Amino acid sequence: MPTASTGSTTRPSLKKSPTGIPGFDDITGGGLPQGRPSLVCGYAGCGKTLFAMEFLVRGATQFNEPGVFVAFEESESDLVANVVSLGFDLNDLVQKDLIRLDQIEVHRSDLSQTGEYDLEALFIRLGYAIDSIGAKRIVLDTLETLFGGFSNDAILRSELQRLFRWLKDRGITAIITAEREGGSLTRQGLEEYVSDCVILLDHRVIDQVSTRRLRIVKYRGSVHGTNEYPFLIDEDGITVMPLSSIGLDHGTSEARISTGVAALDDMMGGKGLFRGSSVLLSGTTGTGKTSLASHFAFAASATEKCVYFAFEESPSQIVRNMKSIGLDLTPHMQSGHLEIVSARPSHYGLEMHLATMLKKIDSFKPDSIVLDPLTSLVTAGSFSDAQAMLIRLVDILKGRGITSYFTSVTHGGVALEATEVGMSSLMDTWLLVRQDEADGERNRLLYVLKSRGMPHSNQGREFLITSEGIQLREVYLGPQGVLTGTARIALESREQTEDAFNHEEAQREETLADVRRKIIEAQIAALNAELLAGNVESERRGKGVERSRAQDILARESRAKSRGYTLNGGSK
Repeated sequence: MPTASTGSTTRPSLKKSPTGIPGFDDITGGGLPQGRPSLVCGYAGCGKTLFAMEFLVRGATQFNEPGVFVAFEESESDLVANVVSLGFDLNDLVQKDLIRLDQIEVHRSDLSQTGEYDLEALFIRLGYAIDSIGAKRIVLDTLETLFGGFSNDAILRSELQRLFRWLKDRGITAIITAEREGGSLTRQGLEEYVSDCVILLDHRVIDQVSTRRLRIVKYRGSVHGTNEYPFLIDEDGITVMPLSSIGLDHGTSEARISTGVAALDDMMGGKGLFRGSSVLLSGTTGTGKTSLASHFAFAASATEKCVYFAFEESPSQIVRNMKSIGLDLTPHMQSGHLEIVSARPSHYGLEMHLATMLKKIDSFKPDSIVLDPLTSLVTAGSFSDAQAMLIRLVDILKGRGITSYFTSVTHGGVALEATEVGMSSLMDTWLLVRQDEADGERNRLLYVLKSRGMPHSNQGREFLITSEGIQLREVYLGPQGVLTGTARIALESREQTEDAFNHEEAQREETLADVRRKIIEAQIAALNAELLAGNVESERRGKGVERSRAQDILARESRAKSRGYTLNGGSK
């Protein structure tokens, strides 16, 4: 018997038969109780027969457990035709002895209540069908047809208990379908008490939008999810969607991914977003949300896969519009790195939208996704349903490490720092774009309201949508504060004029200074030349005096010699 570990001890757990229905085995902890009967009930059209058939087919094809389908209303040919669109080839499974179809016709007009009511003949027929293929699973669809003609509650309860006990004694995992009536889970009001597991299916219409819900009413011997879970029926069968993951145990990454706008990356530490994080871009209509989201998709799909889910524009319209701002998405789409999926929000219910997105994510295996805008999904259901659906989506994306980029439209009269579906607290990064109106014009501003785990700018940045993409401008402070648009251009022009004038004045002053310098240098050169000439004349005169004195001495010595005297008073 399988065991579940609890601390240092182990506890035996109930054996279960997996249904193979996506999502259902998650909320039941493994599937239906093995070797026990389970009741699937609901109003007509809620999917009981399909649920039971998928349980059999997936058991035979995925878990090697042959099964018997006993129909009290539909013929074998009808059953085969009804599920072929889901990809279930019953004829092939029958030929391989993996499935046995057995129709038991019971018409109320042919029934009469005489003597004791006994199901022994039914047990013999069921036993033969089970033994013929070694079945491990069985479906009885539907039980009302078998007991509908009898009114004795005591006999009904007794025979129902016999039927369920017989199935349990055979050790076969069984599904019994039953029609719901009034406030009771079944018409007889008895089946739910003798079943080990009771599953209630519901198909409701709210505001002209249909939704399907599944609830596990009881499950003996096992813990299980107790909420109402959305489910859908599409070309692949039934898909049950848990509301959200039970624990916040998503992995994280230190790697970064660009927003597609370099200046915006700089506002978040110069590295962009954390890979696997969730990003919300909110703002009113016309603020550039789709353009910013397309920049992200363009940058992401350059080297990896990205899916763009659009709910307001067609793929060709997005491609055409983005070309006007310098983004050519076509090469990325042709390379298989980018796929744009468009759908009207009102075309499906919320569960179908979620399932469609998850199927695309499963098949395309993207590294990042864009959802533009998520507020459109509110029109496909109620506010609480839309919020629950988006929580599931964010949980799934984070669990898979997929970077998600959501846009949200904020309508007039709503606070800018708020979202229509209350999702901002779930997001790792929240960007806000808005328009400021002044001097007869509107100018776009971008803010990083939050970005968990990284330093980020607290300044609002004006951004322009140009033919070369989105350009963020540096913060420009004027005398009255931050300036944008024409006011910024006018002040920049005035300052440029003043700078040019000051530059010309500086050049003129520099020229005059240069002239004055040259004049002074010429004057200094002249004075130096005059000084040099004076020095030469003085030296010349000094040398002339010395010669005169030498000549005078020689003359005196000559006279003295001629007279017989020597100089200094001496005589011969």
